[in-house]
Amino acid sequence: MSISHLSALKSRHADLDAKIANEERRPAPDTALLAQWKKQKLKLKEEMVLSVG
Repeated sequence: MSISHLSALKSRHADLDAKIANEERRPAPDTALLAQWKKQKLKLKEEMVLSVG
């Protein structure tokens, strides 16, 4: 896997992390949206781990 692909995965992971943090700070966070984002974040993390070795 190329370094640029890994960088893109890390960037998407960080973006999701920021979205999750912002949503969790809201007075009434959207739990369904949070669950969806957390699943996406986990899939990205798994893909990064698999790509490294």
